[in-house]
Amino acid sequence: MKQISGQGLIALIKSAFQPSDKNSEAPPGVLPEIPAEVLPEVLPEVPSEAPSEVSPEVLLEEDSSEYALKLQNEQSFYKDCTNVHDLPDIFHYWSNKYLAPDMERFGFTNPDDFFAHFIKAYLANPKHRKTRIVSIGSGNCDLELKISEKLVQWGFKDFIFECIDINKDMLERGREAVSNAGLADYFLFNRGDFNKWIPSGKYGIVLVNQALHHVTNLEGLFESIKQSLEPEGLFLVSDMIGRNGHMRWPEALEALKPFWDEMPEDYRNNRLLNRYEEQYINHDCSTEGFEGIRAQDILPLLVEHFNFSFFYPYGNIVFVPIDRTFGHNFNANADWDRDFIDRVHARDEAGLISGELKPTSMLAVLTCSETDTVLRHPALSPQHCVRIP
Repeated sequence: MKQISGQGLIALIKSAFQPSDKNSEAPPGVLPEIPAEVLPEVLPEVPSEAPSEVSPEVLLEEDSSEYALKLQNEQSFYKDCTNVHDLPDIFHYWSNKYLAPDMERFGFTNPDDFFAHFIKAYLANPKHRKTRIVSIGSGNCDLELKISEKLVQWGFKDFIFECIDINKDMLERGREAVSNAGLADYFLFNRGDFNKWIPSGKYGIVLVNQALHHVTNLEGLFESIKQSLEPEGLFLVSDMIGRNGHMRWPEALEALKPFWDEMPEDYRNNRLLNRYEEQYINHDCSTEGFEGIRAQDILPLLVEHFNFSFFYPYGNIVFVPIDRTFGHNFNANADWDRDFIDRVHARDEAGLISGELKPTSMLAVLTCSETDTVLRHPALSPQHCVRIP
């Protein structure tokens, strides 16, 4: 796949295919530790100039007081957050009914297994046995620990996981969990800001799990990742790629409205912001921290900087009733609730396939070399899924 410039919109991706049966699988395509106490609570930033093709309103100068305030808010929010992926039961009803069976065609059933699946395939190649893996924005390192436990069970012993995060409290929780699991020899923990990450060497795997939508300097980070990857290295991503601040685009709001109007009043209570919403409020989550700060730029910039070996986009309006904001209002065991989610999902899928709606989440395997692309659906290429503002 050829690289592009500007917004990253080019002609169709190289030949793609969709596995047709359940058993088909997508083909698989050390820093010194820095003690947390030597780093300040808010790291000084190196200012970065926004490229002309990126809207200036979605960027923050990294040396500004606004950036420092957002960084402080971000660290404060996650300081005592021990389960960043705690989701309502109705989310699991939806994901188990729809996502898991579909993902199983490719050899995994959820995002965590996605990472383990492709890392296992990479390490199975004798050339990749001694592999450095870096996780950027690792948080509490829950995923990294799960993957390492599986790798050891599968007989892989010659790898090292480097976990990078700005939040020292989360890294310390990760360090403690890894130590308790007896896997400390496989880990390094480094505190730093991924907006100015400079790799120390080469990695076989670069992993980013739900962290890109917190990044302001996506261009700089992607360049650093490109420089850090081994020739056959993989960049594995699970992230949100919808509108900035996790807002909905006008066409998504229009598709959502009839479902919202159908929801009982007590289902419209916003559990995160503690308010009732008679009409759905298109809230910008990036106003105080970095949540979704440049989410809409992630996919077009990935298309520009990398080649896709695997691309699995999913979800848009269905996330409104099943996520943490409103999902806890639903009863995953109630017939009406399940039927409602089934109907929202059907509308969502139809909109994604037709191109009317664009996906807000994705799994992706990226490389720096030319490659064919395994797609979830022939109509859902990376280029097709870019939403032009």
